[in-house]
Amino acid sequence: MRNIFLKSGLGEETYAPPFIFDEEEDFFPSLRCAEQEAREGIFSSVDSLLSKTPIHPSEIDIVIVASGGVSNPPSLSSMIVNKYKLKLDVKTYNLCGMGCSSGVLCMDFAARVLRGSQNVQNALVVITESITLNWYTGDNRSMLVPNCIFRVGCAAAIMTNDPSRLRVAKLELVDSLRSHHGADDRSYLAAFQEEDEKGVTGLALTKDLVRVASVNLREHIKLLAPRVLPLSQLVAYAYSVVMTSALSRGEWKPRVPDFTMAFDHMCIHTGGKSVIEQVGRVLRLGDDVTEPARMTLHRFGNTSSSLVLYELAYFEAKERTKKGDNMWMIGFGTGFKVGSLVWKWLQNSTLENDNPWGDCINNYPVKAW
Repeated sequence: MRNIFLKSGLGEETYAPPFIFDEEEDFFPSLRCAEQEAREGIFSSVDSLLSKTPIHPSEIDIVIVASGGVSNPPSLSSMIVNKYKLKLDVKTYNLCGMGCSSGVLCMDFAARVLRGSQNVQNALVVITESITLNWYTGDNRSMLVPNCIFRVGCAAAIMTNDPSRLRVAKLELVDSLRSHHGADDRSYLAAFQEEDEKGVTGLALTKDLVRVASVNLREHIKLLAPRVLPLSQLVAYAYSVVMTSALSRGEWKPRVPDFTMAFDHMCIHTGGKSVIEQVGRVLRLGDDVTEPARMTLHRFGNTSSSLVLYELAYFEAKERTKKGDNMWMIGFGTGFKVGSLVWKWLQNSTLENDNPWGDCINNYPVKAW
């Protein structure tokens, strides 16, 4: 595990679940520790969110919680309803088993619900993960990798379709895209929870994972490109597709369009060192574009479904985004799923008091690897 960690790109200040430090529990990942991890992350995030938004808990119409591996009753959304005494007709949803993509998919789901209803205006989106319940205590190498790179993290956001909130909103969701590649067996099995030869349950990350991410990213951007790229890039991409098909009979890959022509900023999936490098190669991105992803991995590790929002916070802490800028969020998840969100900034970014980078942003960027 130490050898994996030293090559992972993670720094020394990431956050681990409580049981790691609990000698009385004999360092055992118990359900009690998992509940403590969930409560600390969710309640602190939602408390911070509600303190700076002009929305009272009684105005929340929907609660959507994304957590890849937590499904114990009562649900996490019920825990939130109980804590904040939400109204009787609040609608709640729990998204589980969707891996690191569930944060992006959760926000897309909230937007679709809000677009389809005039009676529902405010959605509370909470994105978290239980490192405790996913901790692996065996000795299978592929299952030990998650122990080395996954870390504690949580984020919360309010999404609304109320026009009167436009003046105080940070971002507007312009477009979204979800693609599911589970029909392919190699994609489906690239990250899989199962028992090892000794009967210990763990999440196996196969050596094929990076290749699967690369192939499915290419398929995803084929769908996304026509919706976001300027005409010049679309023409160049179409020409590349035609020429490679005609000259190589499908053996060559077409030239990937320049997505920096469509987006001012990118929040790339922070799944790990190799994943960030592969996304950079596929999209032909420079170090300046992948910097937020690399720094987020170094400072917070892979926080699973909430990772793109830690990247978003990096842009805010650096005050790099301006009103009118476009931002692309992209996440990968088990299954295998790829999700994209396209945002438009409605305000200039600022370093807020609750920004998770607040105590260290002046130390970044660093040479992570």
